[in-house]
Amino acid sequence: MKLFVPQISRAVWWWLGGGFLFRLVVATFLPVGFDEAYYYLYSRHLAWSYFDHPLLVALTTGIGWWPLGTGSALTIRVGALLLYVLSLLLLYVTARHLFDERTGVLAIAIGSIAPIFWIAFGVLTSPDNSLIFFWTLTLLLAAWEFIPDRFSSTSSLRKATYQPTYRIALIGLTVGLACLSKYHGFILGAGLVGFCLTSDRTRKVLWSPWLLVSLLLFLITLTPLWWWNYGNDWFSFRFHLFLRFEGDGEPNPYRILDALGTWGLGLLYLFPTIGLPLWWSTGRALLERIQTIIQPPMSAGERVARDRIALILWLSLPIALGFTLLGGKQAIYPAWPAPGFWGMTLLLAHSASTWSGRTVRRWLGGTAIFLGTLALVALLHLNVGLLQKPSNYALLGGLVPIEQDGSTTLLDVGQLRSRFARSPELMAALAEADFVFTDEFYLSGYVDMALYPLAQKPLTAFSQDPRGFAFWHEPETWMGQDALYLTLNSLHPDPAELVAEFQPYFAMVNTVGEIPLTRGGIEADTVLIYQMNDMQRAYEYPYP
Repeated sequence: MKLFVPQISRAVWWWLGGGFLFRLVVATFLPVGFDEAYYYLYSRHLAWSYFDHPLLVALTTGIGWWPLGTGSALTIRVGALLLYVLSLLLLYVTARHLFDERTGVLAIAIGSIAPIFWIAFGVLTSPDNSLIFFWTLTLLLAAWEFIPDRFSSTSSLRKATYQPTYRIALIGLTVGLACLSKYHGFILGAGLVGFCLTSDRTRKVLWSPWLLVSLLLFLITLTPLWWWNYGNDWFSFRFHLFLRFEGDGEPNPYRILDALGTWGLGLLYLFPTIGLPLWWSTGRALLERIQTIIQPPMSAGERVARDRIALILWLSLPIALGFTLLGGKQAIYPAWPAPGFWGMTLLLAHSASTWSGRTVRRWLGGTAIFLGTLALVALLHLNVGLLQKPSNYALLGGLVPIEQDGSTTLLDVGQLRSRFARSPELMAALAEADFVFTDEFYLSGYVDMALYPLAQKPLTAFSQDPRGFAFWHEPETWMGQDALYLTLNSLHPDPAELVAEFQPYFAMVNTVGEIPLTRGGIEADTVLIYQMNDMQRAYEYPYP
């Protein structure tokens, strides 16, 4: 089976190596995010699937910290760092097959510079790490299957007769693995079906025996997803299709301005110098595709040329445009439309391949320098409070008052672990506790990452938004046991309300201590620690 195009150019290795080193630095010093702390808990509670995502994110998050036994910003991101290098290489091979070498190099360059790509796919641990790998592998297999090799050659365009091959079966496997990464994979599969239905060349795959094999492999690959949902009242599907979109019961009208705002934020996450030409090149390609519908191509070469663009559009535009339009009805996470932007990168790279070398160098070089400088400033601020007021390391006295700085909510796991370990009273309380809990699902991730190397105690979250904790532990198991309760002062300005919330569940509540968390030598937040003895009744989760 053909896997990689030989003789990869030196420029590709420079982009792969340089980009990897840059992302390695960012992954080391960027504090752990809320979602990352939660996905770390996936890797501590291995299961066939999870409340809000399939299983592969647990494996990609755990692969770095399992051998060491310690979770940190870098160790939980090892999977993201490694998979993104492979995803970029696959993108290059795809662009080279569909277009030419220059397009392939530019595709890697864009993927290495656009913030939404290298941050969401290549630094932060998330379901998108494996999703974009299998998404790109599927795109490459589809390109090999449906588009003749050396496509840009006029002579090869005449060899446009298509016959389904074994790659159709492999596509079923890779789409299934994309679905085991994130539910976006089902949109990828739907896009492939749409492409085959609308192309007179490839429509024959729909009655090919290889399609049956592909469907069988797809369904078998999804066995973990079916199995977990079957045993949990199909909760993942119910959550993503219905529950997460339920509001307060009031009608939620569609707002055009919100959709435009979502599109604008997408430009910002891509960065305008990349986002604007990305949509421009995609719009031009879409107009060309519409023209081929109005005036169908006659020659075999023209039909293949039409399918090249159609394949990229079908695997990119539904998710990019669909989630952007959904922004008029519902808040959209930045990574949701990003796989579509990733595919659209091929169209931008091909357009840019016709520009002069000087224009491309100024465009990509200027963007990379600006974003690299911005990333350095952000890392310095997140670690030492460069722009924070006050801070021992503030630039020009600081710009953002610490009490108004939302970035302080990203906790320093290493600092929490070391300061907890230096307190004999806290270590004694941890040793005496049967389990540990917090009142936020993401906070439980931070706390577990900090305390797990010190004492491997069961940890849960007592919250009305418990996510996976409602499935990982039975609340009745804690009856009669003693707990250590950790929370943040910023979450509970009134200590009396804090104690009152959980006191009815326990026979006795005692204050154990506090841990100040600092940045730039200034206290940013305080971890409050309580000893809860003899749990009297089980905490009631809102589901399952």
